Amino acid sequence: MSSDHPAHGLVPRPRAVQPRAGHVDLPDGAVVVAHPDLRAAARWWRRTCEDAFGVAWDERGPDTSGAVAFALDADLPAGGYALDVGDGRVDVRAPDAAGAHAAAQTLRQLLGPAAFRRAGTGPVRVPCVTISDAPRCGWRGVLLDVARHFLPKDGVLRMVDLAAAHKLNVLQLHLTDDQGWRVEIRSRPRLTEVGAWRTGSQRGALRDTPADATPHGGYYTQDDLREIVAYAAARGVTVVPEIDLPGHSQAAIAAYPELGMPGTAGAVGTAWGITDGVVRPTGATVEFFTDVLDEVLEVFDAPVIHLGGDEVPTTAWRDDGELVAHAAELGLSSVDGLHSWFVARLAAHLSARGRRAAVWDEALGPDLPAAAVVMSWRGVAQGAQAIAGGWDVVMAPEQFVYLDHRAADGPDEPVPVGFVRTVDDVYGFDVSPPPVRTALDASAPGRLLGAQAALWTEHLDSGRRVDYAAFPRLAAFAEAVWSDEAQRDLADFRRRLTTHHLPRLDAAGVEYRPETGPQPWQRRPGVPGRPRDLAEEWAEGGWAGMGGWREP
Repeated sequence: MSSDHPAHGLVPRPRAVQPRAGHVDLPDGAVVVAHPDLRAAARWWRRTCEDAFGVAWDERGPDTSGAVAFALDADLPAGGYALDVGDGRVDVRAPDAAGAHAAAQTLRQLLGPAAFRRAGTGPVRVPCVTISDAPRCGWRGVLLDVARHFLPKDGVLRMVDLAAAHKLNVLQLHLTDDQGWRVEIRSRPRLTEVGAWRTGSQRGALRDTPADATPHGGYYTQDDLREIVAYAAARGVTVVPEIDLPGHSQAAIAAYPELGMPGTAGAVGTAWGITDGVVRPTGATVEFFTDVLDEVLEVFDAPVIHLGGDEVPTTAWRDDGELVAHAAELGLSSVDGLHSWFVARLAAHLSARGRRAAVWDEALGPDLPAAAVVMSWRGVAQGAQAIAGGWDVVMAPEQFVYLDHRAADGPDEPVPVGFVRTVDDVYGFDVSPPPVRTALDASAPGRLLGAQAALWTEHLDSGRRVDYAAFPRLAAFAEAVWSDEAQRDLADFRRRLTTHHLPRLDAAGVEYRPETGPQPWQRRPGVPGRPRDLAEEWAEGGWAGMGGWREP
C-alpha cells in the first residue's frame, strides 16, 4: 500500500495499521449509532463532519443499524480502540469513553485536512483500513499558563480542540501566579477585582528590564470555566485547575494583604521570575484557601486539583518570630518546613472532599499525603524519588518538554529563553528515563502515570505566540506519550508530519513554527531573551536539573 494512504499519515502513530484499497462514502442522511457510554465521542465526530462537509446525519441508539457504529468492547485495553472501515461500514470498538474519543480523532485525521475546516463541502469519504491502537501513557497532558498572559475563553476552547486532536487527555490551566489571578471566587471578590489586573508587563526576559506601561488583565467567571470543563469533556479532555501556593502568590496578596508577609503587599506583579510573593503559612491562611478551593471544586470535576508548591523562598519566614514559634509548635525542625506543612493541609482538605492534590516536586516531603500526584519539573531524579517513596508521578521535566523554551539557536528566534528544544528533541523524550526506570524495576510503590508538556506564557502574549511555541513540537510530544517506544521512528514521523499533519494544522488555522525558522511576523527583534545551556546545566545538575528556588 502506498505511503500516500491517509492511514500512513496518522499522528500519533497507531500500534497496528492495515490500509486497504477503496473507501466508504457516508452520504447525507447516514445513520450513526453508539453505545450510551460512547455517545459523546460519536456525537462529537458526527457534528464535526457535518460542519466540515455540509452533511446531516442521523443519530440513533445502539439497538439500530447504521453506517457508522461505536460499540463497547470490554476486552480491549483501557483507552484503546479498534477501527474497521470497509464493506460500506465504519465500525469502532472501544472499552471506554476515552478509547472512543481517540477513535473519533483518528477518523477525523483519515478524512484529510478538509475535516479540520468548517467549509461545508462533501462528500465524506473514509479510506478503508483496519487499526488497532492503545495509548502508552494514561496521563497525556499539556499545561497552559493563563496567569502570566490571559488568554480569552475562545483561545482556551481552541487549545482544548488542538489537545484533543493530538489525543492528549489533560489540559492543566495555570490559573494563578504573581502576575494575575484568573478564576472568579465569589466569596473573595477582590481576588479578581484587584488580582486579575496589572499595570504593565516586563518586556523580555532580562531581570533588570523594566515593565512597559500597557495594562494587562482578565479572568474567567465560574460560568466560563464550567463551559470550558464541559467543552473539554465532550472531547475526552480533563481540565485540571492549578491554584499556585504558597509561592507565586503576589496577585492574591495584592488583593488581600493579610495573606502576605508584613511589608510585602504591593501591587500585582509586573516582572517575571521568582518573587517574594509568598503567603504567610498560618492556620488563617489555610482557612482562606480552603474556602477558595471549595469554590474551585464546585466548578471543576477533575479528580486531581493542582496546588503548585514550586519556587517558594522561605527566607522571609525565618525572620518572623511568630512563624518560627508556629513551626516549633508543629514540631518542625525549622521554619522552612512550613512549606510542606501548608501544602499538605490543603492536600488533606482536597482528600476529605474526594479529590487528589497534585504538586510540583519542591512540595515533595514526608507531610505530603500518599494520594498526592507529584509533577517532576526540575528534572528527572525528583520523579524517581517520588515513585520510590510511594507517590504517583507525572513527568514534566523542563529540560525536555517545556515548549516555551526556544525551538532553535538562531538569532531570529523570538524572545529566546531556556534550552534549545527542537521537534527532534521533543520527539525523543523518554517518558521513563533511567532513574525512573530503575525505581519502577525495583517494584517501588509509586506509579508513573504519564507525562505533561508545558506552555508558560511570560513571553507568549497572544494565541498566535502560543501556536508558534506549541506546534509542531506538541505533535511530537503527543506521539512520545501515545505510541509504543519501540515503534518510534523519527524519519517516519517527519514524513507524516510534513506530508499529512502540517496540512491539517494549516486547515485548522494553527500558526506553527516553520521548520526553516520563524516567519518575519513571528520574530521579536530587540526583545531580550535569556538562553540557557543544557550541556552546562546537565554537567552540574545531572538528572536533578538546576531549576527552582535556590538559597541566596
